Amino acid sequence: MFLFDQVIFGPIHSRRLGLSLGVNLLPIDAKICSFNCIYCECGFNTTIKEFPFPTRAQVREILELKLTQMTGAGQFPDVITFAGNGEPTLHTDFEGIIDDTIALRNRFCPSAKVSVLSNSTRVHKPHIFAALKKVDNNILKFDSAIDRTMKLIDQPIGKHIDVNWLIQHLKQFEGKLIIQTMFLRGNYQGEYIDNTTETEVEAWLQAMEQIKPQQIMIYSLDRDTPVHNLQKVTVEELNLIATKVREKGFEVSVAG
Repeated sequence: MFLFDQVIFGPIHSRRLGLSLGVNLLPIDAKICSFNCIYCECGFNTTIKEFPFPTRAQVREILELKLTQMTGAGQFPDVITFAGNGEPTLHTDFEGIIDDTIALRNRFCPSAKVSVLSNSTRVHKPHIFAALKKVDNNILKFDSAIDRTMKLIDQPIGKHIDVNWLIQHLKQFEGKLIIQTMFLRGNYQGEYIDNTTETEVEAWLQAMEQIKPQQIMIYSLDRDTPVHNLQKVTVEELNLIATKVREKGFEVSVAG
């Protein structure tokens, strides 16, 4: 599996976001997340918890240096993306780091978007909710509207996390969010998973109608996964799902 070994990484060409400068708020030698997704390129969660997180000051200083170098060379990112080795909103200074990043973006590359890739599990925290409302691309995970499927795919750590909990909290963004969904199939722990079935897609579409995101991103496997028998969904299948999304009036992007 792959871990990001720097606080600031890239820029890389993202399938969904363009030229992306990444920010990893998690330890560089551990995977720490409030999900334990069976498809995560970083692997399953690290069980040892004594790993240092970068400080707010370190993130600000390293990001400022990188943006100085990039813009000095005439290279301007399309997006500054919070991703990395787990769930970025687990950082205790997440809101302050978002404030620092927006200020640096405004100074060095005003046209760049600030994006956060989050698994949605901490949106009930007032300071996390407030921070996510500030960013340009508030990209939140929602992989299935059927509880058993969601728990098999995402393996949430918090016992309070279920599909209804996610829907109710995502609705509170009042449309200022982008939903990101991973479509896949395969076997895990003796159960067959396929969130592309008619039943799954219909339930998922109904959830989207409740959440009302400004955009939906759908995609499938692109890198190695910790569960090895998972299967990639074809672009043709994703496009069929995307057609149904558009029929509901949503903007949708497909990354195969």
